[in-house]
Amino acid sequence: MAIVLSVDMLKKQAFPIAEIYVPVKRMKTLDPEKVRLIAESIIEMGQTTPIRLRAGKGRFVLLEGLHRLEALKALGEDSVVGYLVRARLH
Repeated sequence: MAIVLSVDMLKKQAFPIAEIYVPVKRMKTLDPEKVRLIAESIIEMGQTTPIRLRAGKGRFVLLEGLHRLEALKALGEDSVVGYLVRARLH
């Protein structure tokens, strides 16, 4: 069974960081140095690449953009720009 992501007509929107769940498996790939470098880039240029999320039960689930999300958290931001994608089992 594969997961197919619908990327038609994606629209950037702001999501509250507090409502984003990061799967444990994804957190294991976290590189603190990469987070630091991205945070520096965000300070200089802002968030240039949106993260990708899917709707979960009462929250959003991170699909892509762990280091950007963690960099924004480290900078004390309350929200992140992202795309909400529809993931379905296929």
